[in-house]
Amino acid sequence: MKKYLFVLFVVLAFASCDKKSKVEKAIEETPPVSLKVYRFDKAFFETPPNELANLKAEYPFFFPEGTPDKVWTDKMQNPQWRELYQEVEKKYGDFGKQTSEIEDLFQHIKYFFPNATMPKVYTVIAEMDYNNKAIYANDKLIIALELYLGANHKFYEFPKYLEQNFEERQMMPDIVTSFSLRKIPPPKDNTLLDEMLYYGKQLYLKDQLLPEYNDAEKIGYLPEQLSWCQENESYIWRYFIEKELLYSTDSKLPNRFTNLAPFSKFYLEIDNESPGRVGQWIGWQIVRSFMQNNEVSLQDMLKMDSKEIFEKSKYKPKKTDE
Repeated sequence: MKKYLFVLFVVLAFASCDKKSKVEKAIEETPPVSLKVYRFDKAFFETPPNELANLKAEYPFFFPEGTPDKVWTDKMQNPQWRELYQEVEKKYGDFGKQTSEIEDLFQHIKYFFPNATMPKVYTVIAEMDYNNKAIYANDKLIIALELYLGANHKFYEFPKYLEQNFEERQMMPDIVTSFSLRKIPPPKDNTLLDEMLYYGKQLYLKDQLLPEYNDAEKIGYLPEQLSWCQENESYIWRYFIEKELLYSTDSKLPNRFTNLAPFSKFYLEIDNESPGRVGQWIGWQIVRSFMQNNEVSLQDMLKMDSKEIFEKSKYKPKKTDE
């Protein structure tokens, strides 16, 4: 019996790999994507203040009307901003590797979403807004490089749970997050399940668009945080069911289980051991289970109602030894 199960496991594993390779092979056979990258960060800090007018003419969308020129010339010459620019230059002076990764990502996007706009890419040094590290909007992709210098960079004074994602490897997942805002309808019923499956769809999109990334990188966890979720999946699910949280519209639930936070809030001793956003992770597993058990295209699934996805997912958390 054990021998039979082993052979079955091997066959299924090869079948899974073959399926993945067919998709990847099909993507590789599509015309390559070539994107133009504009280094606005370089242009801004290497332009003499007396030539600001030329820079504004070239990049008008980065200069809001009504802002005095002195704001920009002061920033160009400010020692702290210039030091930050030098740190960005040390790491991203040559953006070739990242450009190739972005082009590979958009080749995947083009395969799954043939009508998606291929953007012009702009690198910037912005205001350290961690909610807007990468912005995909219309025909532009804007990447704030000051937020990808490495978690322990001396310029960062953020909580550790935020800084852990200020790594170069988070650039592509952040781009997919921004892209997903145009493809996934926002939660409409404001239940915890809605919130969980909204993010679950987003993370499943990363499965398809970033196949070379591991699960921790896709969700922005440390390896030990991912392990905690995997080891406690059954417990988390039981807690949600027993507390009747799935269809609750309690406004506190997103901050407890799906929004950025240092830990999730079960109001139990395990809180400090848990990572934040465990609801996102559970939602991801539900969406994965749904896609395994239903013949639905990626585009159609992203538009589906969360209740229908949940009911057809046949989701069962993996059991762990007590």
